[in-house]
Amino acid sequence: MRNAEKKERQSINSLSLKNIFEARKRVYQIVKPTPFIHSIPLSESHSSQVFIKLENYHEIGAFKVRGAANKILKLSNEEKKRGVATFSTGNHGLAVAFVAKKLGIGATVCISPRVPKAKVNAIRRAGANIEIVGNSQDDAEKYCCKLEERQGLTVIKPFDDPDIIAGQGTIGLEMAEEVPDLEAVVIPLSGGGLFAGVALALKSYNPSIQVIGVSMERSPVMYESIKAGKPVVLQEQSTLADSLLGGIGLNNEYTFESVKQYADDLILVSEDEIAEAMGFMAGEHRMIVEGAAATGVAAILQKKLPPGLSKVGTIITGNNVDLSVISKVMQDYEIHQTGVGGY
Repeated sequence: MRNAEKKERQSINSLSLKNIFEARKRVYQIVKPTPFIHSIPLSESHSSQVFIKLENYHEIGAFKVRGAANKILKLSNEEKKRGVATFSTGNHGLAVAFVAKKLGIGATVCISPRVPKAKVNAIRRAGANIEIVGNSQDDAEKYCCKLEERQGLTVIKPFDDPDIIAGQGTIGLEMAEEVPDLEAVVIPLSGGGLFAGVALALKSYNPSIQVIGVSMERSPVMYESIKAGKPVVLQEQSTLADSLLGGIGLNNEYTFESVKQYADDLILVSEDEIAEAMGFMAGEHRMIVEGAAATGVAAILQKKLPPGLSKVGTIITGNNVDLSVISKVMQDYEIHQTGVGGY
């Protein structure tokens, strides 16, 4: 193993709250803290105090900008000069494109045809070169690695990287500082970068806090990997929570073990439950959120959390959703609420 690889391996074994505080100094050069508000409608539905972390308030409309900023700001001048590449289900690619443009760095984003049009357009507006390949995020990853070999680009991984984990962990710092007596937090779970970072931050402050991962029922790779005791591969299925699609990598180095270590529970929500939660956020909070961002809300609305909790938090991870999708969701929500279509 090369010295650089040894150093990287050692860094994840010793990743601590200190690393997340260091990441915050970098991240705040690009982004600002987001609100962590008390949701009266959700609190009434759950008979407890529920707080929502509004990561949809970022300029790109998604939390992924934190990890991307932390990673890219740490690159050497030579690496920045050569440019960066990434593979993504949408939001991470947008984050890399956004940060790269801010810093004057060339960026290539590899995606599959499953990435929604709204996210593709946003990545293009951010100035990145887009490569649409294969049928899944795993296919996009393979192509991205070829670009690294051919062009010398630095690959910015979506989740399985200590710097990405530390960057996402800054969300946990803000949550713990604003509501220090949280009893549980529900975190949308895919590759695990968000979960690993936020869980580390929260449990460093309060080891007794319950950290619960939530995924969609369709192709929940991390959920099935934890059940199997090792990373597995699933065929991607269409889902409202498209941001949670994608594999975790059969050679996953960091996030699989982090989820195993920190998760007090892992739960799944259905497509109907996600749609209802998206409609709830639009109807009760006047917020358009994407399916992945609504999974935590869905878990709360469906009372899938342990009973007796008095203070619960969840993360609204992003708002990058096609208008056609949100229009259909809202129409169905209106019918469900009133029994008739329209206002």
